[in-house]
Amino acid sequence: MRVAILTADTAVYKEEEEDKSGQVIKEMVEEAGCEVVFQRAVPTDRKVISTVMQRMVDNKLTDLILTTGGSGCAPTDCTPEATTDIIEKPVTGIPEAMRAHMAPMTKRAMFNRSTAGIRGDVLIVNLPGKPGAVREGLKFLLPEITHVVETIQGGAQE
Repeated sequence: MRVAILTADTAVYKEEEEDKSGQVIKEMVEEAGCEVVFQRAVPTDRKVISTVMQRMVDNKLTDLILTTGGSGCAPTDCTPEATTDIIEKPVTGIPEAMRAHMAPMTKRAMFNRSTAGIRGDVLIVNLPGKPGAVREGLKFLLPEITHVVETIQGGAQE
């Protein structure tokens, strides 16, 4: 499975901070046998985020887009909105399950606004922005995400 990783963080984009969360995603998906075909940081800007994701999907560059960052309650956080702008089918159970899984570990999981959905035959999933939360959320989701991507593309049966 081809995976694109998009870090929505202006400080990381400006190289003022290290992309720790994006690196966690890369390590975990590669360990699961996936191929990382794209990894970039972008500014926390709704139009930029949605345009990058839309172009990757429409040009058939990836099977799965995993985002990190921009899904909290800060004034600049806009990744869920950017995702919603381009998806054709929401898959609300993914972020709901992730938040439910993480709530016993931190009450702050309730403030994560991540979303997920399908555009074309590509699944897009917003992950939290903190490396530990990304690791825990992706560990929980990754086995099922692999299955749903196969289903979306017509391979596996639900």
